[in-house]
Amino acid sequence: MKADIHPDYHFITVRMTDGSEVQMRSTWGKDGDKLSLDIDPLSHPAWTGGGTRLMDTGGRVSKFKNKYAGLGF
Repeated sequence: MKADIHPDYHFITVRMTDGSEVQMRSTWGKDGDKLSLDIDPLSHPAWTGGGTRLMDTGGRVSKFKNKYAGLGF
């Protein structure tokens, strides 16, 4: 293995959607940085078993629905 080609692997604090914080190792940011999540296993329908909920950022979902409205979706 080549020396000095791998990113720094350090501890960061990850803040979940419910406000709890978890320490984990990552190559993201710098040692001690905090990462806040918008979606995590506590809120994502894939893990909670809830229905699908679309987050329309920038009107993309509305634009898609308007574009294909006549096709019977």
